[in-house]
Amino acid sequence: MSDQSTPTADHSTFYTPSAEVMSRARVQNWEALKAESDADPMGFWAARANELGWYQKWDTVLDDSNKPFFKWFVGGKTNIVHNAIDRHQSTHRKNKLAYIWEGEDGSQRFVSFAELNTEVSKFANVLKSLGVKKGDRVTIYMGRVVELPIAMLACAKLGAIHSVVYGGFSTEALKGRILDSQSTVLITCDGANVSGKRIELKAICDGAIDAESPIKTMVVYKRTGHDVPMVEGRDFWWHDLMKNASPKCETEVMDAEDPMFILYTSGSTGKPKALVHTHGGYSVYTYTTFRYVFDIQDEDRYWCAADPGWITGHSYIVYAPLMNGATSIIYEGGPSYPAPDRWWNIVAKYGVTILYTAPTAIRGLMRFGADWPAKHDLSSLRLLGSVGEPINPEAWRWFYENIGGSRCPIMDTWWQTETGGFMITPMPVVPLKPGSGTRPFFTLKAEIVDENGEAVAPETEGYLTILGPWPGMARTIYGDSARYAQTYWSRFPGRYFTGDSARMDKDGYYWIIGRVDDVLKVSGYRFGTAEIESALVSHPAVAEAAVIGLPHEVRGNAIYGYVLLRQGHNDSPELREELRAHVAKLVGPIAKPEKVTIVDRLPKTRSGKIMRRLLKAREQGLPEGDISTLEE
Repeated sequence: MSDQSTPTADHSTFYTPSAEVMSRARVQNWEALKAESDADPMGFWAARANELGWYQKWDTVLDDSNKPFFKWFVGGKTNIVHNAIDRHQSTHRKNKLAYIWEGEDGSQRFVSFAELNTEVSKFANVLKSLGVKKGDRVTIYMGRVVELPIAMLACAKLGAIHSVVYGGFSTEALKGRILDSQSTVLITCDGANVSGKRIELKAICDGAIDAESPIKTMVVYKRTGHDVPMVEGRDFWWHDLMKNASPKCETEVMDAEDPMFILYTSGSTGKPKALVHTHGGYSVYTYTTFRYVFDIQDEDRYWCAADPGWITGHSYIVYAPLMNGATSIIYEGGPSYPAPDRWWNIVAKYGVTILYTAPTAIRGLMRFGADWPAKHDLSSLRLLGSVGEPINPEAWRWFYENIGGSRCPIMDTWWQTETGGFMITPMPVVPLKPGSGTRPFFTLKAEIVDENGEAVAPETEGYLTILGPWPGMARTIYGDSARYAQTYWSRFPGRYFTGDSARMDKDGYYWIIGRVDDVLKVSGYRFGTAEIESALVSHPAVAEAAVIGLPHEVRGNAIYGYVLLRQGHNDSPELREELRAHVAKLVGPIAKPEKVTIVDRLPKTRSGKIMRRLLKAREQGLPEGDISTLEE
């Protein structure tokens, strides 16, 4: 979800699509369809919903009688699996590849829609045998294997609510999410292969299950094959359970508004938020955004190089591609292992036509130079995509020229876990500006406002808000509806507040600047400052902590920590390193601070609020601004 702008972004240079791109595009006249959809949003979404299968059609497209708890396709009966798998079994897509998987060790799997149907049905029956039923929560903590989407789809097929936790999170982070969701089943792997290292997933899961854990059963998929302890009566091997499972399983008929999954995202308080997405609106929105933005065609081979553990993977590795009958690539490992051309080798080997990835990965691969991609035939590519964080114009141009051969438009997409799918995004026929997400998607109206909620003039920075609801929106925060209303809908009544600052240029193009709350984006992943600060303060040597994000040429932002020590503890290089490792253990390796500085005092207002803005300015040698509210 690309926060795409930079201070040096050129607002006047357009990259216009070629005649070849224009000739094959699904949407030929973007301006006309945008105007038409904005004039009749309900008509537009009803027409898109009619492209999908329903057990029972809806009575009302949108019920907005209880704002901000909007309901979409009210009265409709569906299940996302009906559209992602079931309906393809009676078409030519039955024998089409759904997934091409490559392991970091070079192993391969080719999974057709028919085989996916069999595997999902069998695992749904496994979950049934473990007592899982409609409405139950199931936590999934796996590496990038095909069994991860299979587990997600099996949960959805039964009407169970999946909670996927990214396989890079720590024991404590996993434990907290299991407790919050009250999951009774945990699905994991013995381990995962990433950049030549083995990630001990099973060991992390074992550490997350204690006396207060609701987990009764753990299912373990054998990926690495190394010895792991199995607790009798609790732990079961995936392959043993699947051996005698029936390949036939009816898909549960769900109400359009029934919860489908919860997904945790960091907020400005220490506790991550579990956003709830539903079967009906999420299906229609992700199906439509994927179809139009990536102009998906039957012969495409699409690769979203993200992890299914994040919203990008939920929406655009698992659900939207399958609903559109697309063939997707899944790669298990790191982008530069064993050499910096691993990705370009995969593109050439499988004839990838669409590559969707994060600026962090682009900047990371840029460091190795253009010679590595030049060794491979990348001519199969026709579209590129960017997601997750700011893409600076330099990285945009490198991606465009060296990977796309200066012929592939870059779909630079801004969206969030909360939105479910693309919000501000180009399409292949839209002229591009490096670093801008261009314009809002069909039916959407974005507005940049000041502190009072008044629209600001073009080229003025302000708060990015969305007017009105859309089908893919999260419905609430699991178990905390008051927090949902407060976080997203109270700051600017009647508008969804994104938490991002942005500006709009004179051409109506949007440039996302960054978070305005206490949330950091590192390699595209969101971390609340409070989450990392509380991890630091949990160390016995630390009395108080403050955390900021500073620009990093590869990761977008890097985490910097400032701590006050308790009496009896002294600064040392060893302690600073220990604190960095402590955060990695509690939150996850990706949240490990770049640097921890021991300080004598922290800049605070008279009301006791730490002025992180001041820490940031001092670290970067920038003007400190108004410090009249400082206590000292």
